[in-house]
Amino acid sequence: MTGDTTNRRKRGEAALERIHGERGMGYVASLREFAPGMADLLVDFPYGDIYARPGLDPKSRQIATIASLTTLGGAEHELTIHIRSALRVGCTRQEIIEVILQMTVYAGFPRALSALSAAKIAFAQADEMA
Repeated sequence: MTGDTTNRRKRGEAALERIHGERGMGYVASLREFAPGMADLLVDFPYGDIYARPGLDPKSRQIATIASLTTLGGAEHELTIHIRSALRVGCTRQEIIEVILQMTVYAGFPRALSALSAAKIAFAQADEMA
């Protein structure tokens, strides 16, 4: 997506809020206090340029993100955040577990098991927030 920085930021903030809600916006605000450049990159690039694109709905984007973070490994914190957000945008717990199970084929058992641990944490957090 192209456009000036102001529109890019507005698209990014709208996408971030739609996917992660107040919690995501609060995270960016706290990040901006000590690393404003990183906060801007986070809002502008993935959310303003990628998540705001037409072509995939938020649920599909979260499924892809969960699959990627599962195979990547070492990003369990981010995976927990995106699993909570996947629930926000309409993914079921069973769909999330199935995505992680599917990634066992490509990433192996250790990464899939770590992702399932992240899912368990995210589901518990979602229950607390309900």
